[in-house]
Amino acid sequence: MPIENLQESAKKIASLLNAIIHNGDFRLKFRAMAGEASAEEAGTPMLLVEFVGLDAPLLTQRKGELLRALEHLGAQTLRLEPHEHSLLSFDALNFKAMEEQELRMAAETAAERVLETGMPYSFPPTHSRERRRMHMIFREIVGVETASLGEGNERYLVVYPEGKTHLPAPIPAMPRRGPDRDSRADRDSRGRRPGGRPSGFRSR
Repeated sequence: MPIENLQESAKKIASLLNAIIHNGDFRLKFRAMAGEASAEEAGTPMLLVEFVGLDAPLLTQRKGELLRALEHLGAQTLRLEPHEHSLLSFDALNFKAMEEQELRMAAETAAERVLETGMPYSFPPTHSRERRRMHMIFREIVGVETASLGEGNERYLVVYPEGKTHLPAPIPAMPRRGPDRDSRADRDSRGRRPGGRPSGFRSR
């Protein structure tokens, strides 16, 4: 289902972002514009938001974590269903284009490996939008096919030799579900008092 009123949706997004930028004291500006969805949804209008400003690099750090968080808030503001989130795209410093290039390189490398070995290849768990984009990229590569396995945050994409999705796929390393006791103990051994501040910390 497309965004029915792009102008009204742009106003809602602008109101949300203006509040976040003001309250967070971010040095950011943005512009919202109409665009067109991917080839799979050709002709479907979408809303593009481009950020500029001194704090734009903050949005793209940690693989665009903050940028995606803002994008998710925008999707919630417009009450988009999960399968409609691709109709709203936030970008900064050409991050999405560079990410697309990286995804294509990763897909080509994985496909070569699968075709050479005849065995499936599993990518680490990632968010649904990236998996969806990877599925679309692999459709352009002859000789392989893909599927998503796992649940929730542990859902991941598998590349199979074409027609051989019955082969067992390797399970990638999964995200940690809780604090790592060894890491916590290691931090304590470096000067952190259990349950308190690091030793030598002086209150102002």
